Amino acid sequence: MTPAQRFHLALADLTLIAHAAFVAFVLIGLLLIWIGRFRGWSFVRNFWFRVAHLAAIGVVAAESLAGFGCPLTTWENQLHLLAGGEKTYQGSFIQHWLHQVMFFDWSETTFTLIYIGFFTAVALSLWIVPPRMPRREPAKISAARSANAR
Repeated sequence: MTPAQRFHLALADLTLIAHAAFVAFVLIGLLLIWIGRFRGWSFVRNFWFRVAHLAAIGVVAAESLAGFGCPLTTWENQLHLLAGGEKTYQGSFIQHWLHQVMFFDWSETTFTLIYIGFFTAVALSLWIVPPRMPRREPAKISAARSANAR
């Protein structure tokens, strides 16, 4: 294997790891929100965490409804081909095992329904476990800070 092929294979592995982290954020995030609701964990009500979580699954559901493939999967496949591999996952240990965990041989319609169902569950969690809105500083404090900054 040439140095360029090893480089592309390493990039394909990094892309797959990023993809797995994204999936984990969406799946584990919802689980933590519900556990945190009952355990009283304050971070599960963090506004920015909740917006990022809803946006993550929202993008996946929108891509699926529009018929777009996941860009991470596309990039990974292209990098794998540049590394001299085929579109199958025969390149590395990481690719082989993460592929076994993350990808299933189901129809696109099945995945679209799963994504929409999961998006609905995340959206409902916003209502049932509402996030705390970020605090806004009172106008007097903001004005004083601005004056002091000059």
